[in-house]
Amino acid sequence: MMEFGRVAASAISKIDFTLPPDPEQNASVLEHSIAVSRKLYVGCPKWTSKTWLGKIYPEQTKEKDFLKEYVKHFNSIELNATHYKVYDHTAIRKWAAMAKDQEDFLFLPKMYKEITHSGSMYEKELLTYAFLDPLKEFGAHLVPVFIQLSDQFSPERQKELADYLSALPEGFNYFLELRHRDWFTAGQQSFFDFLSTLNIGIVIIDTPGRRDCAHMRLTTNKTMVRFVSNSLHPTDYDRIDSWVQRLKAWYDKGLEACYFFTHMPDEEFCPELNTYFAKQMASATGINIRLPKFIEKNTLF
Repeated sequence: MMEFGRVAASAISKIDFTLPPDPEQNASVLEHSIAVSRKLYVGCPKWTSKTWLGKIYPEQTKEKDFLKEYVKHFNSIELNATHYKVYDHTAIRKWAAMAKDQEDFLFLPKMYKEITHSGSMYEKELLTYAFLDPLKEFGAHLVPVFIQLSDQFSPERQKELADYLSALPEGFNYFLELRHRDWFTAGQQSFFDFLSTLNIGIVIIDTPGRRDCAHMRLTTNKTMVRFVSNSLHPTDYDRIDSWVQRLKAWYDKGLEACYFFTHMPDEEFCPELNTYFAKQMASATGINIRLPKFIEKNTLF
């Protein structure tokens, strides 16, 4: 589960979850077009939650088959496993094969932490290649790789970061996640403009304890939202409703795709929250996606 920005349960109702207004630069990023193909991808950070056994996974499903079951219920996965290990071609090929029957299913791998969270980003070319090259095995199931920086990585290292991003291998799409508070203060717009020139998206984190990370910036006509929920607390639904309205406005102005991932302890209620979000989005935008199929419980009377 994502601990970043979590608060005590007693504090949740005291937080102002209002989404900030759009930065004015979003208008130049989103070019309205009625012909734009609008895509919505909704998922979770992992497929291994045992709390889904008997809920959306058959009760006796073995862990090795969890991904086969996951792809039946969601159309994307925020692949956090790749943050902790560099997987080889064989492993990635095996995962891709499990999604072969769902042509629209997408993996969004999180960059290996030794690249992003350990030392300088200079001289990381070989490690970056070792991480990225096996991902080609995903084929059409691969979309953006997302690069998460720690909350200690400040704008003081902007040149280092810019040099690294500029040298990233072609053939991949990228999203960048920033966490240090100073990235979200006045005076940083030039860096976000720089991301736009590289066609690198910016991640939006909607988490209770770090409202600055819900910055609403767009650097491409695609967005990635990491939504830290509170296990179906009433505010979760209000927050989802706000996102539905914001995303509808963005789609109307030319947004091409949104990748929306819910986080919560053990991911136990992610299927329920994702279902609510997807249904609300379908009602507001007409974009319909695959929904989790819940197992009906047999009851004795």
